[in-house]
Amino acid sequence: MHASIAVLPGDGIGPEVTSEAVHILHAVAQRWGHAFDVEEGLIGGCAIDATGEPLPAETSRLAFRADAVLLGAVGGPRWSDPDASVRPEQGLLGLRQALGVYANLRPISVHPALSAASPVKADRLVGVDILFVRELTGGIYFGEKTRQPLLGGERATDLCVYTTEEIERVVRIAARLARERRRRLTSVDKANVLETSRLWRRVTDRVMHDEFPDVTLDHVLVDACAMRLVQAPATFDVVVTENLFGDILTDEASMLAGSIGMLPSASLGEAPWWSEDAPGPTTRPGLYEPVHGSAPDIAGRGVANPIGAILSVGMLLRHSLGLTEEARAVEQAVNAVVADGWGTPDIAVSDGLRCTTRELAERIAGRLVEQRDDVATHAVGSNETTQVA
Repeated sequence: MHASIAVLPGDGIGPEVTSEAVHILHAVAQRWGHAFDVEEGLIGGCAIDATGEPLPAETSRLAFRADAVLLGAVGGPRWSDPDASVRPEQGLLGLRQALGVYANLRPISVHPALSAASPVKADRLVGVDILFVRELTGGIYFGEKTRQPLLGGERATDLCVYTTEEIERVVRIAARLARERRRRLTSVDKANVLETSRLWRRVTDRVMHDEFPDVTLDHVLVDACAMRLVQAPATFDVVVTENLFGDILTDEASMLAGSIGMLPSASLGEAPWWSEDAPGPTTRPGLYEPVHGSAPDIAGRGVANPIGAILSVGMLLRHSLGLTEEARAVEQAVNAVVADGWGTPDIAVSDGLRCTTRELAERIAGRLVEQRDDVATHAVGSNETTQVA
């Protein structure tokens, strides 16, 4: 396969983790004989410094030309004034909206070697395997905002808006994913208070009844969901929710895995390659990024965990390029290294197994090579005639 990948390192630890993720991408290309053309662009704070804009026009063009987009992180103290008219986060929100990537997939699982790193009791982490599907381009983040002077102060508003179509399309993606897993879908809302949540619940009920009768649906209020994520996280399969709730709940759920640095995400738009009604690849490039932020306090120290970015490459291979075997190999390489106890300071099981960002990525790349060698050895020792690339 020949594919083009736009890489937007961004700010803080973004350049460090994306550099290692690209290293893994090249290792995959070498092992399977693919060609990945990688081109970098500016986004976020560094883009503001260079061009005055958080999402320069050239970055948008680069993203649209690519088959997939890999992003690091945006933001930092230099651009943290919430009253500034231009902010790094505007670049990320603008890119999501421009690409039309309305479904954000965030898998949460707990590696047995890291259960002690989680603040949640180990017995509650057994069997945790959650896939969050967060609506990404609607809701309060994109609604009209106002601020007006008021006697003695100010008055601010943020409008939360959802349409039937926006809810239908993200619920369909979540239900299809649930159908491929344990056939359970949890929809999270605040229907006892919010009108947007009442619409969300009505639309979800109809879509599931008419199109996915084989998937079990339950509704959970967002506050109850937050408690259940701590009390009984293994009871969730696929969770679908709106933009703000999804942002908050997935950050909470990231602590189940022991470190937010472990978690990848994929943001997808129309007709993903794996969907039932689309035989081809995505009509627009998917956007892939680790869940963590820019972590400016550790930037440049070589201690950032690259696994979230590396697993985002795995999701890129699977969802945008259709390379399931390669995606699985990346995930297996990560799991093997973590099982051996190696990690950056946030996940290392002992000081003696503590790695730098680069060293951890090198160990994961090494596991990819070992997998190839293991396959080759097996093929030579058997009667199979399958050629090993």
